Amino acid sequence: MAGRILAIGGGCAGSPLEDFLLELAGKARPRVCFLPTPASHDPAYIEVFYDAFRNRRCDPSHVQLFGVPESPLERIASADVVYVSGGNTANALAIWRVHGVDRALREVWQRDGVLGGWSACGICWFEDAITDSFGPQLRPLGDGLGFLMGSFCPHFDGEPLRRPTYLQAVHDGTLPPGLAADDDAALLFEGTQLREVVSQREGAGAYRVTADGEEPLETRAL
Repeated sequence: MAGRILAIGGGCAGSPLEDFLLELAGKARPRVCFLPTPASHDPAYIEVFYDAFRNRRCDPSHVQLFGVPESPLERIASADVVYVSGGNTANALAIWRVHGVDRALREVWQRDGVLGGWSACGICWFEDAITDSFGPQLRPLGDGLGFLMGSFCPHFDGEPLRRPTYLQAVHDGTLPPGLAADDDAALLFEGTQLREVVSQREGAGAYRVTADGEEPLETRAL
């Protein structure tokens, strides 16, 4: 049985969405592993993570893949929740594949663990997505992890070019149909099935996108 994935359109540290992510583990004190690869292991991102999680009911840690990694696959495998930062999705995927992190993430998910991430790592779980990983002009990612079928677009209401670029790419077949999330909204999957959309801001939601356009999805406020 596969676990849960929380694909977040965009958010901020210390948010209700992060509280919800911890609740999904179903444990009194889950082990949370932060994976800041998309942000090039920026120390500021790591510090923000610990500031947000050290006072929550969890045991936080992080894994670095630059320099001399210290048992990264074992540390990921022991986590109840793996939380991935925003940043450059394409770079993160390339580094993960070199180190075998892509397989470790799948194993966490398949043993009923929780995977989550915002922006770049709302994207990574899908087959494809719209991304700025290759430069300021948005384009398809081309090679996501494929845990979830179809495509994804974060920041649907947060960046002016995201919505029209994604809609056009799905309309003309450049990207397969998929899902989009506003900033402060997230899609919860159990296994590969979308179970609900949650939001920490009034008006933020998610959408099913096909060649015919966008369809708002029912959203629950946190």
